This record gives sequence, structure tokens and C-alpha cells, in this order.
Amino acid sequence: MTSSPSLLAAGFFDTGAMKILLEGGVFMWPILALLILAIAVIIERYRSLKLLDSDASALRDEVIDLLSEDKVEESLELCDSARGPVPAILSNGLRKYLVLRRLNYDPAQLEQQVVKSMENYGVHIVAALERHLPVLATIASVAPMLGFLGTVQGMIVAFGDIEANIGQQNIVQAAASGIRVALLTTAFGLVVGIPAYMAFNYFTGLINDFVLQVESSAAELIEVVTLRMTLDKGDQ
Repeated sequence: MTSSPSLLAAGFFDTGAMKILLEGGVFMWPILALLILAIAVIIERYRSLKLLDSDASALRDEVIDLLSEDKVEESLELCDSARGPVPAILSNGLRKYLVLRRLNYDPAQLEQQVVKSMENYGVHIVAALERHLPVLATIASVAPMLGFLGTVQGMIVAFGDIEANIGQQNIVQAAASGIRVALLTTAFGLVVGIPAYMAFNYFTGLINDFVLQVESSAAELIEVVTLRMTLDKGDQ
């Protein structure tokens, strides 16, 4: 004996997550849309920020050693061959240093130009890393608010039903089902908002660690460059 399509459709809408969505009311659908958007942003940012998990300290130490031996071209090639934002910023600073040194730039201005070049390049990279994070932060705050709004709307309906049925049935029974349905939107909003908030903080922490790495790398690079220029002056 086979079930008709209408019975199968009715069973689908009367069970599981779809039943909860339908019972929760109209505010469940925008929260569901926010959930889908949050999942998309989390996947996209996770794939983009995976490069930040790599440890760039070994590369940085090797670059510093090469610069100490005045092997600027070799250190630049090493950075160009590596993947990740930190090698890219180091490569930008080294390329600027190499060009200005070949032009016999004033040492004091050379140092300023290298620092400025790395800072400007770093700002663009950080902006790219933070792309879509404001969307995640917005979802983390808006989803629970929509849930609360749905609950308030549901409670208004529930108390309206209680008022309409006074004397006809038990008030607790009349209120219980309506209040349960009203609270579904709050629960769903929190289910969406909490993971979005945790993901936002996780990605922000990764980016902050990256900024510290860049600042440390830039400081060490400038220190070695300054020392190299001082030694060159002494040899002249």
C-alpha cells in the first residue's frame, strides 16, 4: 500500500524542523535566512583565514639571517616563494628597500619609506581579512533580537486567546501552548546568534594575532636594515 503525495507532504510539514519553523510563526523565516547567511560567511572566512594558522616565525628568522649577511635578493626570493600574508608584507618591505638602496636613497628616509610601505600594504591585507566579518557581527546581534520580537508577538497573540476564552477553558491550558510556540523564536534566534558571535570572535582573534606578527616582523626587519646601513657606512 503506497501513500499519496498529499499525505507525504502533510507528514513532512507536521514533523521535525519544518514543524517547528511553521509553529514559530513569521519571524522564524528571517532568522532561518540569517542562519544560512551565517553558515556561508563562516565557511568563506574559514577557508580564507586558514593561511593565518601557518607559523611564519621560521621564515622570518631565515629572512633576518639572510639580511644580516646582506643577501637582500635571496631573502626577497624566499618571501616570494612562501604563501601567506606575513611573507607578502615582508616581500613588500624588502622590495621597497632594495629599490631605494639601489637609488642611493638617504638612509633615514629609506627607513621611513620601508616602514610606510609595509604599513600601507598591511592595512590593505587586514581589510581583506576582515571582509564579511561585520555581516557576522550583525547576524550575532540581530538574530536574537528577531527571536525576542517573535516571542513578544506570540505572547500578545497568546494573551489575546486567553482573554477570548475566559470562562470557557482553563487559563493555564489556554496559555501554555501559545507561550510554548512564542518561545520557539527566541530559542531559534539564540541558536543562530550564539555560534555567529563565537565565530566572529574566533576570526577576530586570528586577525589580531596576525597583526601582532606583522608588527613584530616589521620591527625586526627595520632593525636589521638599520644595522646593515650602519655597517655599510662604517665600511666606506
